Amino acid sequence: MKIVEQIKEPIAHEMELFEKKFHLSMASRIALLNRITHFIVNRKGKQMRPMFVFLVAKMVGKGQVNERTYRGASVIELIHTATLVHDDVVDDSLKRRGFFSVNALWKNKIAVLVGDYLLSKGLLLSIDNKDFDLLQIISVAVREMSEGELLQIEKARRLDITEEVYYDIIGKKTATLIAACCSLGACSVAPDSEDVEKMRKFGALIGVAFQIKDDLFDYGNQRIGKPTGIDIKEQKMTLPLIHCLQTATPKNKKWLINSVKKHNRDKVRVRQVIDYVKDNGGLDYAITAMYRYKQEALKILNTYPHSVYKESLLKMVDYVIDRKK
Repeated sequence: MKIVEQIKEPIAHEMELFEKKFHLSMASRIALLNRITHFIVNRKGKQMRPMFVFLVAKMVGKGQVNERTYRGASVIELIHTATLVHDDVVDDSLKRRGFFSVNALWKNKIAVLVGDYLLSKGLLLSIDNKDFDLLQIISVAVREMSEGELLQIEKARRLDITEEVYYDIIGKKTATLIAACCSLGACSVAPDSEDVEKMRKFGALIGVAFQIKDDLFDYGNQRIGKPTGIDIKEQKMTLPLIHCLQTATPKNKKWLINSVKKHNRDKVRVRQVIDYVKDNGGLDYAITAMYRYKQEALKILNTYPHSVYKESLLKMVDYVIDRKK
């Protein structure tokens, strides 16, 4: 059995029911919208975010979930899907998970409007059911994701990202959504408990580790294959490169910045930057940081008694670190 299926096993029933509820939550009287949302639903990914919601809810709620849990999972997936549709427009990306993106098939204008529609459906699902505590968690996540994207754009222009700014960006861009999933799961079953904040912190730590792992894929390894150098081509400053800039001699630092700024489309130069980062401890530094965040997350998880849901969350933490893509 694949690891994702093992993780999903204790919540298989909930995930099956969630898929039906999620599909219904997207429904519209506009035929074009239904066609596009049907296209999106049929090309779903691993669904890690709703998995986090249900696993946390069942761990905190001693095996119980409720309608709020399903709504929380639907809202987070609607918001996440909206951000992906908008991201593909911003990045001018024509593919998503190996398929054509919404903007590739229906053009940018329609894609932006579909993203807006999904966002509004998510917010209304909470408002209509008076889930104001869940709505607050979601709204904070949306705000932080927007701030993170804009902060990255602002800093990328000058390439002056420090480690502190890097963690601020990925904390907002990536970690905040996983943090929201975990706090939503806890809040749906135990709204006024300390579990809500504990699980938010757990999700935030896992989110940072997840993003560092993504950064490492750019440099490749035996399991992943050839390095891609996509982040360098897109002038994204990730942790391995930031560390090497901090430890480089003035001459090497100038060469690195110049390479990313002016020669980021030169395959040979990008390969040289990748080799420099590997040879100067950039990858080792990032891997150590990733495991540090993992350990902090495990400390929080280990304050909970043993259950099949906790076991699945432990597997999820390992999966975030060990995944191949």
